[in-house]
Amino acid sequence: MFERLLKKKDINAILREAEGKNDGLRRNLSAANLVTLGIGAIVGTGIFVITGTAAANYAGPALTISFLISALCCVLAGLCYAEFAAMIPVAGSVYSYSYSTMGEFLAWFIGWILILEYLFACSSVAVGWSGYMMSLCEGWGIHVPWHLAYATFDHTSEGWIMTGSLFNFPAVFIVAIITSLLLGGIKQSALINNVIVVIKVGVILLFIGFGLSHIDLGNWSPYIPENTGEFGSFGWSGILRGAGVVFYAYLGFDALSTAAQEAKNPQKDMPKGILISLLVCAVLYIGVTAVLTGIVNYKELDVAAPIALAIDRTGESLAWLSPFVKLGAIAGLSSVILVMMLGQSRIYYAISKDGLLPKFFSKVNLKHGTPQNATIFASIVTGLFAGLFPLNVLSELVSIGTLMAFMVVCISIVVLRKTQPDLKRPFRTPFVPFVPLLGAAICLMQMVALPFSTWVRLIIWTLVGFVIYFGYGIKHSKLNKK
Repeated sequence: MFERLLKKKDINAILREAEGKNDGLRRNLSAANLVTLGIGAIVGTGIFVITGTAAANYAGPALTISFLISALCCVLAGLCYAEFAAMIPVAGSVYSYSYSTMGEFLAWFIGWILILEYLFACSSVAVGWSGYMMSLCEGWGIHVPWHLAYATFDHTSEGWIMTGSLFNFPAVFIVAIITSLLLGGIKQSALINNVIVVIKVGVILLFIGFGLSHIDLGNWSPYIPENTGEFGSFGWSGILRGAGVVFYAYLGFDALSTAAQEAKNPQKDMPKGILISLLVCAVLYIGVTAVLTGIVNYKELDVAAPIALAIDRTGESLAWLSPFVKLGAIAGLSSVILVMMLGQSRIYYAISKDGLLPKFFSKVNLKHGTPQNATIFASIVTGLFAGLFPLNVLSELVSIGTLMAFMVVCISIVVLRKTQPDLKRPFRTPFVPFVPLLGAAICLMQMVALPFSTWVRLIIWTLVGFVIYFGYGIKHSKLNKK
């Protein structure tokens, strides 16, 4: 039994399999497509949704420092991702990397965590999309009934409560629209994403440029609000907790690695896509956070659409920008959902190909070259969570899943350098083991800073994953059958 849990896939066999028929997945993504997919996934969640919540509850104006900490961790992890993505250019991301370095059981564990990561990323961004769409509709005089626009459940200091709303209809609606686009094929999805990225980056630059003249320096004082006496509630512990919460805003380059099997030249282009998109987005995040907390006092930013609030606070001078920002946010969040849904479906596909999930999930539509069943299933579960739960609960689960995945990648680089030093590495992480170990340490530090309730939910999710693996996966594993 123990040997079966630790059995590893041979990297050379993985590469030979990927170079064959490719199981219906098509290599249509260029380096430019990969960069825009990365930006499409990253820019949106952090800027348009979670920035306000994290500033109001954890770090105040010092959220810029939180983003810097997270950016440093992401660069370190991104270098490790780049080495793996170039060396093992297949669908599956960290799951596939772990299978070849740490064995089947740990691969399943991290694959299950990746499902958590992408599922709740899609759901939380869909909730944010709903907030901006509601704001835009109100501006146009369109009223959406309350019982069809908010989550069914909420989590307060007193525990779980029923809100009285039926479900968040706009959040479910956008998930359905994105699913229909993804089913049309990766080439079509990438083209739509390119257009959306140009629009949303343009809108963000307009907000930064015109918002600078409306900054009230008094809103930055104190820059680091005094700690309330509770860990994670402002002060430096709040900055650290804020870094852990906003960390999932950098999730895009992680999702990018799930599309490696659909890249034209993954050995060269995957590292470019990961690192360039990450650096561009880090600069945009810090700029928007500084302007946002300068225009609106951080105490008032605990809303689903913080940038829309900031625009409204400037009065008539930037009123013309409000519809553009809201439309840019809606478009931007749509591209985030698109890439996260793409990543989620590819994780189901990769795990199913190894037999750890039913083969239903690895069926590919031969006309469009997409994992059809995995995409439809991902849309159903994403829509359920987006319709039923609030933003704060979903975003914290994404953060802890992302941090754990990044930590595993960093450790795996060190393990593989020791166990298989002669493998061909088109891209090499610099300063090993210093860079990966530092990246793993920062990830662990941010995980520890997250609320205890988030850890409880992670443990419950993990236990469910263990039941599925020992009840189904280990019996149907193709590697163990061999």
